[in-house]
Amino acid sequence: MPRDTEPVTGGPEATDTPGGRRTPPPAPRATGPAPAGPAALPAPHPERTGPPDPSGPPALRAPAEDAPASRGYRAVFAVREFRAVFAAHLLSLLGVVVSELALTVLVYDLTGSPLLSALTFALGMLPYLVGGTLFAGIADRYPARRVLVTCDLICAGCVAVMVLPGTPVAGLLVLRCLVAAVSPVFTGTRMAALTDILGEGDLFVLGRSLLRIISQSALLAGFGVGGLLLAVVTPRGAITITVVTFLCSAALLRLGTRARPARTAGKGGGTLLGESLSGARLVLGDRRVRALMLLFWLPPMFVVAPEALAAPYADEIGVGSAALGLLMCAMPVGSIAAELYVGAALGPRTRSRIVLPLAAAGLLPLVLYGFRPGVALAAVALALAGAGSAYVIGLDQWFVGAVPDELRGRAMTLLTAGLMTIQGVGMALAGLAAEFFPVHGVVAGAGVLGTLCLLLLVAEVRRTAPASAPAIRIRTEVRDGEDRQVPHG
Repeated sequence: MPRDTEPVTGGPEATDTPGGRRTPPPAPRATGPAPAGPAALPAPHPERTGPPDPSGPPALRAPAEDAPASRGYRAVFAVREFRAVFAAHLLSLLGVVVSELALTVLVYDLTGSPLLSALTFALGMLPYLVGGTLFAGIADRYPARRVLVTCDLICAGCVAVMVLPGTPVAGLLVLRCLVAAVSPVFTGTRMAALTDILGEGDLFVLGRSLLRIISQSALLAGFGVGGLLLAVVTPRGAITITVVTFLCSAALLRLGTRARPARTAGKGGGTLLGESLSGARLVLGDRRVRALMLLFWLPPMFVVAPEALAAPYADEIGVGSAALGLLMCAMPVGSIAAELYVGAALGPRTRSRIVLPLAAAGLLPLVLYGFRPGVALAAVALALAGAGSAYVIGLDQWFVGAVPDELRGRAMTLLTAGLMTIQGVGMALAGLAAEFFPVHGVVAGAGVLGTLCLLLLVAEVRRTAPASAPAIRIRTEVRDGEDRQVPHG
């Protein structure tokens, strides 16, 4: 399952700015009982009317309702600002993956402690919940381009201090935590800003899909590149390269994207912490948004079990390190292949229709572990489980439609923080269960228990759906007419 955290600038699973005139989501609010909690989400603003500008490039006009966009992913790359966001994301991701590996090796070289070395890697996930909850208000309170560039510069500064020979191990761990705490703010701000760059329709969905695919690909390639790099340079030298990637990412975002005003600019008059916590209460207090957010979080919690237990399972069935590498790669490969197919070959309506069935059935391949399969069958099961994650393409559109524009940055930041945290919890629980039960039984049990939980959640998502869903309106135009980029060449 993809780690949709895209921990750049924070984090490997992962640009731009909130926008000029905003068109809040068109989706009708959920009907049914009022949500319990301090307040309900603000109602969406009236939608800007009028058809897309016919002068825009064909790929940016609204396509037929049930047909895939004529140019698919190419239409996203026709937008100049997205190209800058994409390049910055790629640079940061590769830098983060390499730095994580190099820092783990450096800490082990300095201490000789496997525990501290493992802790260094784990600290890439633990601060997500704190940063995503306490600092989420930054995503809506300040202009997005400023937030994104500042996050990159903070990470570059932290990594630069790591390179200094006199930095103690405790300092390295603190700096690692700081980089990880910045990650959800960066990723949430970028996710919200994509709606201003690409609109809230199909281009946004495909743009998010591309960033996820790159995140998965970076996980596959980054550790290999990092291993080769560490064969020719010292760990500190590899970390130094990360400083350059963060600075290049900051430059791309500063020069390649437009300056747009903040979504709220502190209109509530409260403190940053107050805005962050109140935003979390509003988002989680809305029944529909809460159900959709859980649909993002719950499958990764269970699907990480075979990844967390890949080494013990390889030992259980008596295979070597080459087979272990195959087991580790199978799920990301299945995820990338399925997302590419769904994004390129299926239309918006079809992508929406497969969300709930795919989410409900996505963990069932893990049940094959109950038969203690060999490497080949286990790899097939993992690839199928990874393919099930393609449901998030349609879910992205539902989530954007359910969250009001003024809360979007905080909602996206909370979504990112929760996603990384829940994966960490899932890995820990899988490891704990494997202390008492056979590894293959734990993985199969995760598939069964996760499927039961998802069936209940899917029923809740259905109950909170709008009572009368109008015909799907796919808005693929860039948000403002002046933002449209006519492709050249």
